[in-house]
Amino acid sequence: MTSRPSAVARALERIAQRDPALGAFIEVWPEEALAREPGARELPLRGLPFAVKGRTGIRSYAARRLIAAGGVPVGATSVPGPGTVWQTWGQGAHGRTVNPWRADRTPGGSSAGSAVAVAAGMVELATGSDGAGSVRIPAAWCGVFGLKTTNGLLPSPDASGLASAGVLARSAAVAEEYVRHVLPGYGEPAAPSLPLAAVYSEDLGFAEVDPEVAGVVRAAVDRLVAAGTVRLVDAPCALLDPGRAWQAVRGGAAGDPEAVAVRRANDERLEAVLTAAPLLLTPVTPNRPHGHEGPGDRYSTALTWAFNLSGHPAASVPAGFTGDGCPVGLQLVAARGADVSLLGMARAAESALPTVRP
Repeated sequence: MTSRPSAVARALERIAQRDPALGAFIEVWPEEALAREPGARELPLRGLPFAVKGRTGIRSYAARRLIAAGGVPVGATSVPGPGTVWQTWGQGAHGRTVNPWRADRTPGGSSAGSAVAVAAGMVELATGSDGAGSVRIPAAWCGVFGLKTTNGLLPSPDASGLASAGVLARSAAVAEEYVRHVLPGYGEPAAPSLPLAAVYSEDLGFAEVDPEVAGVVRAAVDRLVAAGTVRLVDAPCALLDPGRAWQAVRGGAAGDPEAVAVRRANDERLEAVLTAAPLLLTPVTPNRPHGHEGPGDRYSTALTWAFNLSGHPAASVPAGFTGDGCPVGLQLVAARGADVSLLGMARAAESALPTVRP
């Protein structure tokens, strides 16, 4: 009787079949992955195939921890090519990285290939990093789960302090495997008490949101309320637009008076929101995935980069689709350091938001 191919062999087969059309991978490592698998099966992750963001991702803290726990890296995923002024695309070995739902649209970035690899079923989990939304935006636009960890919780090479490690996964449950083995001192969380008290903000007080995107997210929030998963709390959430402050910090001017003032004001306002309720809900992006020619005038990061400045953990959960077949993400934000609790809340939200394909 013919034995069933191993998990790594099946992942490599899917990559070989699907990646030429999607461009998710820069490199694939079949020989190394298959050689590593037998020993990895004896460890907690039991040879789970995963992908890493970019060529340098294999050296990241997260990748090293996953390998030590029995994960098997199968390849490096695409990131934006050199010379681009926007970061919502990728360039793989087979060409530009395309959105698996709409090939004429970008998958988002900069963790573009990681999101596509997960969305297309090539791997269940891929590493990412998030400096302005680089995990959450592609997760939202590709219809998968994405988590940006609390800034400073895990090692990051980013000197500005804006970027933090993250993960893209088929579900929040799969992402828990990442957190369980990467996060120092991880403890198994208790199931969250439902309904979860939450504040909902469509625009964080300043963003211009595509009405259809807003409608998809609001419908998802209404389903969470109807399912008894969420109880909305009437509390204001009006932040100052963080765009210029983020750019100042990224440019090395963290002490710029305007940036300091914006960060201080937004920290105070977020403290008030997360005191009123442990969960903040927003759309991930104000727009749907744009074409490969560029993002246009609307910043895809408008609703994400505030939490890179503040350091809060934030996740993207699939919320549904626009009428033209584009995935939309619901953003969940929790208190700094509450990453494990946030994952539990995300799992509860996912269970009440079954994916309805267009």
